[in-house]
Amino acid sequence: MATHLLFESASGYAIFEVKQDEKIGSKTKAVQDSIHDLSKFGKMVNLMSFSPFKNAAHALENANDISEGVLNDHLKSVLELNISKPSKKPKVSLGVSEPGLANSIKNALNIECDGSDHTLELIRGIRLHAPKLLKGLQADDLKKAQLGLGHSYSRAKVKFNVNRMDNMIIQAIALLDQLDKDVNQFAMRIREWYGYHFPELVKIVPDNYQYARAAQFIGDKETLTEEKLPDLAAIVEDDATRAQNILDAARGSMGSSLSEIDMINISAFATRVVSLAEYRKSLTSYLTEKMNLVAPSLTALLGERIGARLISHAGSLTNLSKYPASTVQILGAEKALFRALKTKGNTPKYGLIYHSTFIGRAGPKHKGRISRFLANKTSIAARIDCFSDTPTAKFGDALRHQVEERLAFFESGVPPSKNAETMRKVLEQLSLDEDDEDDDGDMEVDGNATLPLIEVTPEKKKKKKRKSDAMEVDAGDESDSPTKKVKLSKEEKKALKKEKKKEKKEKGAKEGEKKEKKEKKEKKKKPKEVEESD
Repeated sequence: MATHLLFESASGYAIFEVKQDEKIGSKTKAVQDSIHDLSKFGKMVNLMSFSPFKNAAHALENANDISEGVLNDHLKSVLELNISKPSKKPKVSLGVSEPGLANSIKNALNIECDGSDHTLELIRGIRLHAPKLLKGLQADDLKKAQLGLGHSYSRAKVKFNVNRMDNMIIQAIALLDQLDKDVNQFAMRIREWYGYHFPELVKIVPDNYQYARAAQFIGDKETLTEEKLPDLAAIVEDDATRAQNILDAARGSMGSSLSEIDMINISAFATRVVSLAEYRKSLTSYLTEKMNLVAPSLTALLGERIGARLISHAGSLTNLSKYPASTVQILGAEKALFRALKTKGNTPKYGLIYHSTFIGRAGPKHKGRISRFLANKTSIAARIDCFSDTPTAKFGDALRHQVEERLAFFESGVPPSKNAETMRKVLEQLSLDEDDEDDDGDMEVDGNATLPLIEVTPEKKKKKKRKSDAMEVDAGDESDSPTKKVKLSKEEKKALKKEKKKEKKEKGAKEGEKKEKKEKKEKKKKPKEVEESD
């Protein structure tokens, strides 16, 4: 049961003493209604001390500390002055509404903290009648302080890490996908519309963007002359032959003639298609720049398009970094997953990461394995980008190299490098780069120095031999280097077991042949020994 209450307001800290309290009847309607009545509630609590904040910045600093559960020096001094005095009275119990702050107070000042429902009801009553309970404040002072602190607190949260706002990536990839659909649909429309006048142009200029620019430039085919050939060749990538083919086709075209107003509308629509295509290119470059700034490792591993789609589907880079690799693997295939669970069929192997080039390069038997491995590396890259202070693309390049090694392992059986070794190499490279940039600094890295960021724990010797201990690669080179154990899938283990069984059978067959040869030699020697004895 709380004997004192801590009230955190926008103006300062207030400590109240509980005078009259009814714990047994706290849930009755009469006691709950008494909290709303100031005359009755004023007899339950008494203001001991009120310590106002110095200014708005001081209030914001304390609000941030309370939200994070940190006991700062100001609050610590207020509690020490008013509560933690030696006396013969019973133990003091402080009512605190924030559990994180209560733990900090208990650990630092050894004051018992109470956060029960009854204590929260008393704090709620203090908050309700705060303008009248806190002495020295006018009626509107507390509201103004709350409004100002609320604005500054929210503004600080919104402005947190402005340069790495992933919301811009979500909007950009959504707009880019919409532009892809619109440009393709409009390009098909301009082909059909302008094809009535110049149908031969489609076969000569198959590209949508070049076709729209050519239609905009040519207009009426009858006005196309040899004087316009240089400009027309610039449209079709400086190809003079194609430009001459367009001129020849325009002279002998089977298309119908169009009225002037029809041609004006067609040229206006072609101009709009060209502008949309050019804006799409600029938006693609903006997305690439933004992804390299916000998530460079994810971009280096998957590319800006797939990485942006993953961030957009997860909602933010923070949400994506919190997902396990199994969720990242099927992200975007939720309908197929729930349909498989409902019908008890096979669950999907991949979602948005299917568009990665790694899965396309893998064989049909290895697509599921490489998608699982790629999802694992994607999860690591997202966490590095989200939680590192200075994100860099070197981690993504190293993870991409690991996926390349995994693809080579499926084909040739060469074991890939371990994740801890790969991360250690990247960290050493980053430390060396920092030393090159800052030669006059105190930090020096030796060639054989180990970094404390990642520590490779030595493997414990197992008493019992397991089946996985037999799965070793490059067992023949024991003299040169120790064998590396690689985690293999069930199918790979079965294949290795079959190969070992075949080797055993071959060895057994060879040993049987040797025994038969020895027996034949012995049989041949026996009759000679008998003749000599006779």
